[in-house]
Amino acid sequence: MRIDKFLKVSRLLKRRTIANEACDGGRVQVNGRTVKPSCQLKVGDIVEIGFNSGTVKFEVLELKETVKKEQAENLYRIIVD
Repeated sequence: MRIDKFLKVSRLLKRRTIANEACDGGRVQVNGRTVKPSCQLKVGDIVEIGFNSGTVKFEVLELKETVKKEQAENLYRIIVD
């Protein structure tokens, strides 16, 4: 699954266009390297998103095309450093 779609489906970012802009702006890293929106995610990948207020780091637990809002948090696990 593409990183931009995963960020939208998991509700970490509200819209896919925002996810695209974050990737194009160099604010998204997968396994320590900056990626483009078309980067293919796998289960177990470590993703880091930079926001103005800080960063969010998480591990991908599951890949699904669509999920309900209540189940979106089951797709990833936040990593606290």
